Amino acid sequence: MPASSRPPYVPADTLTPEREITHRHFRPGDQVVIFKGVDGSELWGDRYKVVTPSWHLPTDEDGWRLYDPHGGERTYLTAHPRYLVHLSRLCPDCLTHQQALAAYLVPRLADTDEVVDCDWYAVNHLNQVVHVADSRGAR
Repeated sequence: MPASSRPPYVPADTLTPEREITHRHFRPGDQVVIFKGVDGSELWGDRYKVVTPSWHLPTDEDGWRLYDPHGGERTYLTAHPRYLVHLSRLCPDCLTHQQALAAYLVPRLADTDEVVDCDWYAVNHLNQVVHVADSRGAR
């Protein structure tokens, strides 16, 4: 997904591509979120349940197979650990990343009075979540 497809007022994600988080950080059964943007003064994203390890082809690294409780066409997706933030337990690493995203995004987008999807993520034909930085071959 080219960066130019984002609305001009949406900032690029400079935090997630640099996030250092290992595959072992997550376990099957963990509840996680992939933050996609801002709704008013809060981050919002898609919630998933971690199911099993799965190779993440866009980054050529260990990823996680995720279950989407809303189902639909893509009930199961694969994502890289750096995209995920724990919801099911208080985790200092995930909390720090969440706070950094909020400090970065909310002041820039809270005044838009709409739900803003930053278009940082896409799902490829293999049902793998791809961050825009990874889709450009940054890793």
